[in-house]
Amino acid sequence: VWAFATTGVDARTLFEAIAAEAPRRMNEFNSQAMANTVWAFATAGVAARTLFEAIATEALRRINEFNSQEMAITVWAFACA
Repeated sequence: VWAFATTGVDARTLFEAIAAEAPRRMNEFNSQAMANTVWAFATAGVAARTLFEAIATEALRRINEFNSQEMAITVWAFACA
């Protein structure tokens, strides 16, 4: 999704599919993947409340794995989403 967010291509259907599937697979995401995912959704302007809630829960549980850049990206995405 990062690539689609940067190009401005309308990929709403893809974002919606990812938003539906990703919460079930949070255990497969590392801190960079979580940060990049919320960044992409916020940048693309695609609302995904369930996804953001799942990432918030998982990020809180694994906050010690986030470096400063990943934290900043995640906070920015939540503020802008």
